[in-house]
Amino acid sequence: MAETEVTNEQKAQQQAAPEEKIEVNELPDNDEAIETKTSQEYDASNIRVLEGLEAVRMRPGMYIGSTSQRGLHHCIYEIVDNSIDESLAGFCTDIYVTINKDNSVTVEDNGRGIPVDIKPGTNKSALEIVHTVLHAGGKFGDGGYKVSGGLHGVGASVVNALSEKYIVEVSRQGFVWRQEYMRGEPVAPVEKIKETDKTGTKTTFWPDPEIFTETTEIDADVVSNRLREMAFLNKGLKIIFADLRTDSNEIYHYVGGIGSYVEFLNQNRNVLHEKPIYIDKVVDGMQIEVAMKAFCHSLTTSTRIQAELI
Repeated sequence: MAETEVTNEQKAQQQAAPEEKIEVNELPDNDEAIETKTSQEYDASNIRVLEGLEAVRMRPGMYIGSTSQRGLHHCIYEIVDNSIDESLAGFCTDIYVTINKDNSVTVEDNGRGIPVDIKPGTNKSALEIVHTVLHAGGKFGDGGYKVSGGLHGVGASVVNALSEKYIVEVSRQGFVWRQEYMRGEPVAPVEKIKETDKTGTKTTFWPDPEIFTETTEIDADVVSNRLREMAFLNKGLKIIFADLRTDSNEIYHYVGGIGSYVEFLNQNRNVLHEKPIYIDKVVDGMQIEVAMKAFCHSLTTSTRIQAELI
């Protein structure tokens, strides 16, 4: 009986309480026009062809991953990789990477130097073509490089397109050749500026704040770690890294290649043998380089042995 009275009381409260109103936004009928920015007319006039390096500036993330600081650093790696390819070809021993006080970056090597002669059928210097045309370079099987890290021919041209200012100087054929660009466009033709007995390529670029809106400040520690790894992976190559903003200087030079890298990774571990196991040989025209070192560390119930394999 008591339960029935409670139930009746609850019913009375529910009937007295105001109904909760729920607003429902009705979807437009299929026949109603929905305002968009798309034109009803779609014909050949809507097709846009991006000329030269315009596509790079419009969609930079397609080429360098992002326009954050990570993409900024990627520009440095693209230019450095060109110098490393010269090392892989057997013509470059030293690479200088410098962060200047104004956050511009200079990369200089002692390789053969980018060709500067006129490419047949274009009436342009090969130096200008490399820096202004996508997918142009010496890594497409025409004998310039047998082995290379970059295979797409977009490195220098993309960095040029994303730079407010870009200057390249090539030491080749007894002279220094120079060309300057502004946001990917040549300021003047390639010019011969002085005599030299050296060879190599020197590139200085100023990242464009219109592209890198987040920051144009380079993180030296991030770049330093990458350059160290590249020196480990390219046995005998010397990379000299300088940051003029802090007057710091580092030299990365490892004659042991990835064997030295394994020693670096294990420098604070309890290793089971002093020198790494190291294999470096050519098999069927392919170079194979392997390094490993075993180390141990105590656990609560046992000792585990691991191998560091690169």
